[in-house]
Amino acid sequence: MSEHGKIRAKAKDGGIAVRALLRHPMETGSRKHPTTEELIPRHYIQELICEHNGAVVLTLDWGWGVSANPYLAFDIQQGKPGDTVAIRWTDDKGGTGLLETAAV
Repeated sequence: MSEHGKIRAKAKDGGIAVRALLRHPMETGSRKHPTTEELIPRHYIQELICEHNGAVVLTLDWGWGVSANPYLAFDIQQGKPGDTVAIRWTDDKGGTGLLETAAV
């Protein structure tokens, strides 16, 4: 698994099944640190963009209510082995992440 998570893309029935596990804390801002009792600041993915061969196929605007290390699954209707799939995101602190793979 890379520092940003892992992604799998499987060509199936003329399309591509994409499964991704993103590595991100997705803090809500309401949890307290176990020893200091101070609130842990919000830190979450705001925008997530999925691309197939460089073309945007899915855009998501997320909030702080998504769980830590979110799992994402979707299907691309037309695709074949060797096509590239990328997922990139930006969080509320300006951090970015990228996962890329080729469909098998």
